[in-house]
Amino acid sequence: MRTDTPQPIRLADYTPPAFLIDEVHLDFALAANTTQVKAKLTIRRNGDHADPLVLNGERLKPISVAIDGRVLNAGEHTIDAEFLTIPGVPDTFVLETHVEIDPEANKALDGLYMSGGRFCTQCEAEGFRKITWYPDRPDVLSRFTVRIEADKKFRHLLSNGNLMSSGDLPGGRHFAVWNDPFPKPAYLFALVGGELDVLEDKLVTMSGRTVDLRIFVDTGMADRAAYAMDALKRSMIWDEQAFGREYDLDLFMIVAVRDFNFGAMENKGLNIFNSSLLLADPATATDLDYERIESVVAHEYFHNWTGDRITCRDWFQLCLKEGLTVFRDQSFSADMRGAAVQRIKDVKALRARQFPEDQGPLAHPVRPSSYLKIDNFYTATIYEKGAEVIRMLKTLIGPEKFREGMDLYFDRWDGHATTVEEFIRCFAEVTGEDLSDFFAWYEQAGTPKVSLEHSYDGEARTLRIDLTQESAPTPGQPNKRPLPTPVTIGLLDGEGRTLAFKRDGKAFDETVVVLNTAQASVTLTDVDSAPVISALRGFSAPVMLTTDAPSKDRYVQLASDPDLFNRWEAGQDLARALIVARAKGAPDEVGEERFAEAMGRALNDQASDPAFKALLLSLPSESDLALAIQPADPAAIHAAREALRTRLSLHLTDDLKHLHIGLQELAEFSPDAASAGRRALRNAALDLLAANPRAEIGELAEGHYRAAANMTDAMGGLSALMLVGGEAYEAALADFFDRWKSEPLVIDKWFALQARDPNESALGRVIGLTAHPAFEEKNPNRLRALVSTFANFNPARFHDESGAGYRFLADQILAVDGFNPMTAARLVEPLGGWRRYKPELGALMKAQLARIAATEGLSKNVYELATKALAD
Repeated sequence: MRTDTPQPIRLADYTPPAFLIDEVHLDFALAANTTQVKAKLTIRRNGDHADPLVLNGERLKPISVAIDGRVLNAGEHTIDAEFLTIPGVPDTFVLETHVEIDPEANKALDGLYMSGGRFCTQCEAEGFRKITWYPDRPDVLSRFTVRIEADKKFRHLLSNGNLMSSGDLPGGRHFAVWNDPFPKPAYLFALVGGELDVLEDKLVTMSGRTVDLRIFVDTGMADRAAYAMDALKRSMIWDEQAFGREYDLDLFMIVAVRDFNFGAMENKGLNIFNSSLLLADPATATDLDYERIESVVAHEYFHNWTGDRITCRDWFQLCLKEGLTVFRDQSFSADMRGAAVQRIKDVKALRARQFPEDQGPLAHPVRPSSYLKIDNFYTATIYEKGAEVIRMLKTLIGPEKFREGMDLYFDRWDGHATTVEEFIRCFAEVTGEDLSDFFAWYEQAGTPKVSLEHSYDGEARTLRIDLTQESAPTPGQPNKRPLPTPVTIGLLDGEGRTLAFKRDGKAFDETVVVLNTAQASVTLTDVDSAPVISALRGFSAPVMLTTDAPSKDRYVQLASDPDLFNRWEAGQDLARALIVARAKGAPDEVGEERFAEAMGRALNDQASDPAFKALLLSLPSESDLALAIQPADPAAIHAAREALRTRLSLHLTDDLKHLHIGLQELAEFSPDAASAGRRALRNAALDLLAANPRAEIGELAEGHYRAAANMTDAMGGLSALMLVGGEAYEAALADFFDRWKSEPLVIDKWFALQARDPNESALGRVIGLTAHPAFEEKNPNRLRALVSTFANFNPARFHDESGAGYRFLADQILAVDGFNPMTAARLVEPLGGWRRYKPELGALMKAQLARIAATEGLSKNVYELATKALAD
């Protein structure tokens, strides 16, 4: 039974740092179990106070502490498990400390640790305190000089900034000295030491400077970093053109490591990446991998200005760097891969991750007000919803003023740690508008529900649109205020043609209605016929929209809406209504057939992009559908969704086979968006065909797998075989593993595919795979591939009526918490939605949460999420 209760950290309690550090000199003597770290800090008192110096430090073996060259005795300082405290320090002084750390034993993968025989760091959010004593908070910015010494078998010795000197030392050792001229918080510190191959390139910036680019990877893998290098160069050029931001150092480096808790980290000038988000070639990476590499490389590079040059005053401002940078990388991806297709993918991800978060006990504002462990707030709300808030701001003030506001923000806050308030103030200044109401998007949790009703007066040719909004209570916020919500609206006639209209006497074919109160109305004039209303175009706000439009209007939109997001959304709405009706025991078979016919027409639309058609073929996910049925019954949802898939498959068999044959590529693989779109449609067609019970479909899937010339098609064939099941699937699984067993990133895909298996044997298969020789629970990639994929993306089997899926997940959380609390905590969320499910399932989920929360020695990370999930 847990007896201690960790105390939260609150935004309201923020105070400036008692001491500032102008210069940091670090000296590392790297050794697997006995790394020596000497730190020399130039410190000054911040303000008029007599507080002692208190520095963070965990898992450090102290050797010495000195001030201005004098070693302190035991009575002049105290050391406990978390702090070094020195009373009576001067106003300005130099602190020198010497500690020993054990990177090899560090399985939590924060601070300095070893991965694949190499030294590596991860300091965000609070890892630097595991390296040396320091005020480990983001508002203490300092210039770092780093000397690294190691055995020559660790060939590359890397840190932030520019290489100042390097050379050989006696005894087969060598050194390197790095200096970062830009002040930064400790969380952006990075160090890597090891044997690595390097891919090199150059880029000339907009001012004519030449920047050296280097990507360090496992030996023999340099060729697989070529796409990442290409993405890096494109993102650097794009940031110059879109935001006027030029890279500032002479060298930019990226290092790939396999053991990494995050996807990647934006350390100044030395990004460290999970190898799964950096390495790609056609044989081992799917088109989705290429897309993610492009996006994440851009994201981490864009942090150079939104995160590095300007950082957060405190961790409550995390969205200031992450939400803003996600918006920037989404904008980049839209330019690289097509705005409409990218927007659909971004919204799908938002609904899959953030909407459920907003409707459960772990709901929190984009800027939270308290936490136990900041690691737990690297969430979809901070990232994806944070990006949506930036997008709304741009919609509300227009692209020109948005760029002016960004320029002001960069100019004013370069080299500083700041807050969301100061960010929004920049846009208020350039527009002259009061944006205080908009700030509520940062402070209020939950997904607003917006309703639209309309009335058309044919004689007067006027259309009245009534909008209302409401937000349900969330933990700690029982009463909600209206949020300024931009709703982009266009009109179509009954044939799908654009209807022009006037608003306040001005002609439009699209307008933005800002709903900034609980209720609002707008009247549009000169509307020539009864309209089909295309509302929330481009998903102009992160809300749940319902309208009074009949289903026939959705069919018009599905066929003709010029806003491709709303064309896709119409299909999703129609499918969602049909699946929900069947799940509730009232199937609309006539409606299902009509939907299948409409999908057939959409597939045969020669003007549509293949990537868009592939998205049309994908029905709403089971987790998305669970939000539409309260309480949710995962088994009923799964059965209803599969019934609609089967009807579509049977109705569209000929069309799907035609697509599958016609889109077969004979040309050499290319990761470009057009080629990826064609492969996406071909594999989506096969996926839907797999719902067809006819025996020949299994043969088609097996042939697809055997003939695959790239990993995208191999996984497409294997996924289809999984849906069909049987001996051919098992044989293909064995073949795939035998072929790729020496490629860890590919074997991650093998585990993840089986974790998604919707067949009844899936839970037993997943439990069995935890004993597979290739399963590595201490590697976050492998753990996520199997355990997280099962819990998050296989609802029909995770929510097994026996509760075995919940017990399995709880067992994994408790096991992993013993060595990697950050990764363990990220597994808690699937249990947190217990209130959304039917009572008998909710009770089983709640019981496992209670079991976790009561465990002795539980980390703060897991304790915080488990107890929040249990709170009434």
